[in-house]
Amino acid sequence: MPEKEAGLDVSSDAPSAPVRPRQALPPKGSCWYCEKPLDSVKRFCGKACADSFDEEAEYTR
Repeated sequence: MPEKEAGLDVSSDAPSAPVRPRQALPPKGSCWYCEKPLDSVKRFCGKACADSFDEEAEYTR
C-alpha cells in the first residue's frame, strides 16, 4: 500500500465516523422506517429508509 510506504497511517489519522441513531437499533424483523418484513439481521430495507430514519431522528431530537 502506498500510504504505508510513505509513512502515513491512514487508520489512526482518520477521525471516527459519528454514531448514527440507527446503529443503536436492534434488528426486529421489519424495517424500522416503513415496517417492510426483513430477515432477523437487517434493520432497514434499503438506504432510502435508513437515511429517512436518520433525517427524521435529527428533527425530533
